[in-house]
Amino acid sequence: MAKDKIVWHCADCGHKQAKWTGNCTVCQKWNTFTEEVSIVDKLERFKPGTRETAQPMRIQEIKSEESLRISTRMSEVDRLLGGGIVPGSLSLVAGDPGIGKSTLMLQLAQRLSEQGLIVLYICGEESVEQTSLRARRLNVGNDCLYLLSETLFSNIKLHIDRLKPQVMIVDSIQILYKGELPSSPGSVSQVRELAMEFMHVAKGLNTATFLIGHVTKSGEIAGPRILEHIVDTVLEFEGDRQHGYRLMRSIKNRFGPTDDIVLFQMGSQGLTEVSNPSMLFLEERTKDLPGSVIIPTIEGTRALLVEIQALVAASAFSTSTRKSTGVDQNRLTLLLAVLEKRMGFQLHHSDVFVSVAGGMKITEPAADLGIMMAIASSFCNKPIDPETAVFGEVGLGGEVRSVPRIENRIKEAIHMGFRRCLLPKRNVKGIAGELAKKISLIGVDVVEDATHVLFS
Repeated sequence: MAKDKIVWHCADCGHKQAKWTGNCTVCQKWNTFTEEVSIVDKLERFKPGTRETAQPMRIQEIKSEESLRISTRMSEVDRLLGGGIVPGSLSLVAGDPGIGKSTLMLQLAQRLSEQGLIVLYICGEESVEQTSLRARRLNVGNDCLYLLSETLFSNIKLHIDRLKPQVMIVDSIQILYKGELPSSPGSVSQVRELAMEFMHVAKGLNTATFLIGHVTKSGEIAGPRILEHIVDTVLEFEGDRQHGYRLMRSIKNRFGPTDDIVLFQMGSQGLTEVSNPSMLFLEERTKDLPGSVIIPTIEGTRALLVEIQALVAASAFSTSTRKSTGVDQNRLTLLLAVLEKRMGFQLHHSDVFVSVAGGMKITEPAADLGIMMAIASSFCNKPIDPETAVFGEVGLGGEVRSVPRIENRIKEAIHMGFRRCLLPKRNVKGIAGELAKKISLIGVDVVEDATHVLFS
């Protein structure tokens, strides 16, 4: 009898090697190798649902039928997915524990089963009785919706072949396992093999499949990075539990736009879509407050208005504090250095705190000018006009650089009732005359010009 071969898998990138090393040679991460037993699988792996072999076709002969997409009857979710669910697609939904992944998937299963689609919900982490309690609370129930509490993939595959569902939800990929593999559920090899199996099931049976995944304590999707490469769509579910809303972000989408978002409001009856996120973010805003500024930011295909708040206070210690929530810490340090060098603000003896109200995260550099103006407003104790929106990228020389999607930002500001907009001077030239008549556009070249306009 042949011995089992020991191999080491990197939990971050999936790299495989024969010996343990502290540092992965591929992704350069430390202490990510886990021990796995490599076995020879004598059975046929990744058996497709059909025995017909694929044939090469000319690209002109392939008919693209957009009407085949399945509507979720959630307009915002359909927009996030690029127009609906593509049959045979494999999607990964990841998020923190208790954020509402199972709640959202149950509501999605109800909307799909109401259309006569056969939906199989694999609740491996709970029994069918526990899942049905949540379903009753959410008013979920349909003859086309089936619950299956099973963790062994071979048994799940038997039910899939018998039921032939059109939509399948796996909750979660980390709890399932294959009996042929000696490793425990959730390990690198188990997650990788199961993802490949579900991919072949989805493509072979033309079943739209959703995999619910866990995240690590650092916020990254648990499992090997190859899991994100296998699936067609990666959706991150995040949010601030204190505010009662959730945000779904499209990280990868082969059938639609990426980096788009959908906002949900959590209530007693589950999650409800928010059609106007800007109004939700600004409804608790306090006007004429120093350190507050409104920024039009772009998330995917839509523009949102968010509030940036800054607080500058005298430091009680020799080392000042710089903290940020929703803004990159390194970017904040860079902007503070520009304020001190170009504007002469003495911030090295002050504690600086910057936060995006509502728990939103902003990564685009177009928020630079707004962040700097919020800090300057708090430092000078002078409020910014509440009907003014500010945006622009700031360079190390204090220059204000142009930003993309300028008309979308201005249209959203006009829609929310803003009368004035402070933006890069280079962007003013390309704006249509109709927009310029509805709002006052003030172009600036350097940061000093922005402070003179706002605080004069």
